[in-house]
Amino acid sequence: MLAEIKPGTSINSRYVIQKLLGQGGFGRTYLATDTQRFGEPCVLKEFVPTTKRENLIRKSRELFEREAKILYQINHAQIPRFLAWMTSEERLFIVQEYIDGKTYSQLLYERLSSRGEPFSESEVIQWLLDLLPVLDHIHQQNIIHRDISLDNVMLSYKQSKPVLIDFGVVKEKITQIFSPESNNAHHSVRSSMVGKIGYSPPEQILLGYCYPCSDIYALGVCAVVLLTGKMPDVLVDRQSLQWQWTSYVNISSKFGKILEKMLVEQPSQRYQSAKEILHELYSTPYGYELTNEPTQLIVPGNFTPRTLRDNFRAESADVVPKDDFRAESPIISIDPEFLQRCRQELTSFVGPFASVILEDTLAEFPDLTPEELIEALVAEIPHQQRAEEFRKRMQK
Repeated sequence: MLAEIKPGTSINSRYVIQKLLGQGGFGRTYLATDTQRFGEPCVLKEFVPTTKRENLIRKSRELFEREAKILYQINHAQIPRFLAWMTSEERLFIVQEYIDGKTYSQLLYERLSSRGEPFSESEVIQWLLDLLPVLDHIHQQNIIHRDISLDNVMLSYKQSKPVLIDFGVVKEKITQIFSPESNNAHHSVRSSMVGKIGYSPPEQILLGYCYPCSDIYALGVCAVVLLTGKMPDVLVDRQSLQWQWTSYVNISSKFGKILEKMLVEQPSQRYQSAKEILHELYSTPYGYELTNEPTQLIVPGNFTPRTLRDNFRAESADVVPKDDFRAESPIISIDPEFLQRCRQELTSFVGPFASVILEDTLAEFPDLTPEELIEALVAEIPHQQRAEEFRKRMQK
């Protein structure tokens, strides 16, 4: 087995290794700096087979090369960019954008430690609204992630939306996929049995089959873990092997039904696409008060007041985000952790579009101090009592 590369080592006279980030599967991951891009941090994933069997080494290398090809064709602001594919002294590397931030496993642990409570319903709805377009994007390109978990979703310090990482076990799906109209197993992708126990669906862990709805199942598990603060093994009854998460939360029946459908054991009974879930989420009002009437949102800047149903009608034709934060985000001097707290608290008062309000406010007034930002956000909360409660929370 290849030895670990020491910090300070230069790869291809360009990438300087800083430290080992992790190891698993068939590779090591290093943090490096790119000397040809003014020391910009990046990630080097090295192919390191853990076996001496030639057939397994060959298969592992094929999977590693497949990851590079798949990353190369993905262009999305919430997926790390593919930068290069190279060899150096018989070592094989993928160079990828470095995401500086925390995983949602870390964020959940910190939330439970500091507040003693998990994520709220409105926060998890917003989280799904941010991630479902990413799934739709990769599924439209015949790509299935197969390893979605809270360890593989990060919140970058540079943007407010979650980032989907680690495409090491992705699998290209064939054109004709499993659907409710067909129970033919040949309409799925049969592959090695990979994934994370507790997060991956039965057809993937037990049989090695995966579909777009397999990613949807894993995303549903992530959502209930964020809501309950409990790990999957706690949320499944050991006798019946059925999900028992509902007793740990108090959420709207509509959202509960959406999550239950994401977690159905039979693939054909789940949502078959991310767009279906987005339609459900946007067509039902969510917010501080969950009522039968559309929730009115007052959004600053170029946005006009409209309801969540209006938002869905305006955006349903193209659910993939059009904004690319790498190119257009203003330089913000406010601490990223404070911004994340603003977003989380604001979501409790105005619902899933809190991030839109926050981002638009920062885009229009990038030089705001933290105190001025709080007051700007207070002005966007339509009810005075709620606005005052938001101010008090942020001033604690």
